[in-house]
Amino acid sequence: MDNRIAAAQLATMLLALVAVLLQLERHAQRRMRFASGGSAHAAAADAQPVRLHGRGRWIAVLVCVVPVLAGFVLPVAFMLRPLAADWQLLQWGRFVEWSLNSLRLGAITAVLSVTIALVLAFALRRSGDAVTRAVAGLANLGYAVPGAVIVVGLLLPLGWVQQAAPQLGLGYLLTATSVGLVWAYLVRFCAVALQSVQSGYSRIPASFDDSARTMGSSGVALLARVHWPLLRRSTAVAALLVFVDVMKELPATMVLRPFNSDTLAVVAYQLARDERLGEAALPSLALVLVGLLPVILLSRTVRSDAPRSRV
Repeated sequence: MDNRIAAAQLATMLLALVAVLLQLERHAQRRMRFASGGSAHAAAADAQPVRLHGRGRWIAVLVCVVPVLAGFVLPVAFMLRPLAADWQLLQWGRFVEWSLNSLRLGAITAVLSVTIALVLAFALRRSGDAVTRAVAGLANLGYAVPGAVIVVGLLLPLGWVQQAAPQLGLGYLLTATSVGLVWAYLVRFCAVALQSVQSGYSRIPASFDDSARTMGSSGVALLARVHWPLLRRSTAVAALLVFVDVMKELPATMVLRPFNSDTLAVVAYQLARDERLGEAALPSLALVLVGLLPVILLSRTVRSDAPRSRV
């Protein structure tokens, strides 16, 4: 009991600290102002890439290549070496099972988090009252809280409810199935989806809503006919970011995962802890490849949105 009280106190202190830091960040952002001087054509001209020549070109190439080489290429080559030496180390059947578990959890959480983010962002755009802002603030708070603290915050009240009403079976539902794991993921990563959806909403003028209402579209029809076609890219990015974060999440997954239901992140950690680097290479490389997806998508999005010079 003393350990539970100490864990609850520590989790409460961390939550209070995170809430204070987020409030300070919002206060600082509220005072920020953005301005651009000159015409739109001049701004587009300033955004064009500059072609380097001579020594400056090679210095720029070196500056860009060294971090990628030291932070990605060499670690990947180090992980591929034991695989190339002995392919019999790999447990291909178990690897498929781990991958399917990770993909299933990531897909379910991505769909649910994007749905919740759309509802919250739409409610903020329509009314933005104090209750809606408070709920959105709580959703944004989850990403700043460590996964282990979220697990403690989930298991402590669950233990109290289980002692008071064991016939409900909440302990089995949240610890022996994927329900508790998905719940922890939603608390942790709804903020990622909400930020992406709100970023997409910031590019939709309010005049679109007024025009749609004059034509008889309001409520869910406004979201489905006007907002959704303009938010497809933002929601796709949000779902992908949540999916990748779920694939990499370790503390909550280790505590709440059902028996015999490991994920790639858990297996990679366990094998690396046991110094079985050859076997840990494959799930680690799979996580690296999954992590590259949002980088490629976002770089293509930025490149397509960049202004182009007219001939």
